[in-house]
Amino acid sequence: MRLAGKVALITGAAAGVEGQLMGFGGAAARLFAREGARVVLTDIKEEMGFKTAEQIRASGGEALFVRHDVTSEEEWQEVIQTTLTTFGRLNVLVNNAGTGARFTVEETSVAVWDAQMDVHAKGVFLGTKYAIPEMRKVGGGSIINVSSIYGLVGSPTSTAYHAAKGAIRLFTKAAAIQYAKENIRINSVHPGYCETPLTIGGFTADAPRREWSIARTPLGRLGTADDIAYGMLYLASDESTYVTGAELVIDGGTTAQ
Repeated sequence: MRLAGKVALITGAAAGVEGQLMGFGGAAARLFAREGARVVLTDIKEEMGFKTAEQIRASGGEALFVRHDVTSEEEWQEVIQTTLTTFGRLNVLVNNAGTGARFTVEETSVAVWDAQMDVHAKGVFLGTKYAIPEMRKVGGGSIINVSSIYGLVGSPTSTAYHAAKGAIRLFTKAAAIQYAKENIRINSVHPGYCETPLTIGGFTADAPRREWSIARTPLGRLGTADDIAYGMLYLASDESTYVTGAELVIDGGTTAQ
C-alpha cells in the first residue's frame, strides 16, 4: 500500500475501463486505488469516467468521478472543493488531461494553438494554483504534471503540442522552486511513444507512423499506459520525498540518442 492514507486527484482519467485500452490517467487511477489512495477522477468523457470509477469501487477501492473541463478556473475550484468535501484532504494532484494536434508551423491555426495552450499549459497552471493551498494545510503534497518527450525535443509535426508541453516542463520547475520549502513537490513526467486512446487511431490508420515510432525507440516497442502510471506512482509516494523539479522521462530510450 504505497499510497495508504493519501487522496489523489487525477485529470483526464476517464479511460480506465477494464478490458479496454487505457489512458495514462485511467491506468494511474486504478493503480493508485490498488495502492491505497482514495481517488477523484476527472474528465469531460462522463460515461467512461463514471464506469471507471464504478469498477474501481467494485474492486474494493474508493473512487469518485467528476466531469471537469481543465481550462475552466471555476470548474477547478469546484472539483477541488468536491475532493475536500468527499475525502477531507488533497495529497496528490496528477495534471494529465491532454489532447493532440499534429500540424507544422504553417498548418497550425490560431485556434489550434490556443486550444493546445489552454488544455496543457493553462490547465496545469490552474490545477497547481488551486491544489497548493490545500496541500499546504496538510503539510505538503505531490503534484505530477504530464508533459511529453515532445516537451524536450522536436519532431516533424505537432508544433503547438510541442510548445504547450514545453511550457508544462518549465512551469513545473518554477513552481517546484517556489514551494519546496513547504514540502510541496512538483515534477513532470515525459512519456514517449505509447498506445493510448489518444494515439491508437493514428497508429492504426498510419502504419508508417507506427513503424517510425517503434524504430526510434531503442527498447523496440510502444509504451503502455501502465508504463507511465508506475512512474506516476513513484512520484506520488513517499519514496520520492527528495525529488522535486525533476523530469521523469519514460520513453524506451528514445531521447537518449
